[in-house]
Amino acid sequence: MRFSVEARLVYLFEAPCEVLLLLEAARTPGQSVRHERLTAPLACDLARFEDPVTCERHTILDAQGDVEIGYVAEVETVRQDHDFTARPAGRIRDLPAEVLPYLRPSRYCPSDRLERLVRRRFGGLQGGAKAAAILDWVRGHLTYEAGVSDGASTALDTLVGAAGVCRDYAHLAISLLRAAEIPARAVSAYAWRLEPPDLHAVVELFLDGRWWLADPTGLAPLDGLIRIASGRDAADIAFMTIFGKAELLDQSFAVTRLEAMAVTPPAG
Repeated sequence: MRFSVEARLVYLFEAPCEVLLLLEAARTPGQSVRHERLTAPLACDLARFEDPVTCERHTILDAQGDVEIGYVAEVETVRQDHDFTARPAGRIRDLPAEVLPYLRPSRYCPSDRLERLVRRRFGGLQGGAKAAAILDWVRGHLTYEAGVSDGASTALDTLVGAAGVCRDYAHLAISLLRAAEIPARAVSAYAWRLEPPDLHAVVELFLDGRWWLADPTGLAPLDGLIRIASGRDAADIAFMTIFGKAELLDQSFAVTRLEAMAVTPPAG
């Protein structure tokens, strides 16, 4: 599947500061970037680097005054199997070393506080069946509602408030999965058919030797996700980290499936 992705960010920086961006589509075995362009004012000194382990691309820029940042790309993804329900969890001792950190609590995902809840509600299930039940429960327990959470909200806040946005759904699902001894991490992505268009936070869980994507909100098709970054929680995958202060002036995102734009030539 081929997609066109676009991002436009316009911010006012009253004082000089540095900005860390995670906007560029990752280059992975299941996702290739055909071409792309990142733009910023000439006055912004850009430094770009790729993480050799995650294949995520980071950009650091100097910002001051009105700054408009743009990103456009054409990305091709490979369809994958997303049905993990029958997959076994395996033993913790057999997990790859790089997966182990995703069993531990993190800033927004205090999984150690939810172990009793997981035992009570999902104790009779194992592996993929338990993971699927947890994700279904999160989707049923929460109401998608903007404005009820903020940048400090944790999975515990979301559990109590029973509402939030994709970030909050992801944090609660990750916390419950880790409490069930299933490694889980947050993923940021461009999302086809997400309304309104925005960057989307989803979940990856580790079962039977591989990572599996899941969207606790159910708002976007998994085959329409274009991966940007992954990490322990939202602190690791934020699309913009500002080392200073800034005011948002305008912001937009768009994802288009290119095959859907093909035009059938007239007969004859």
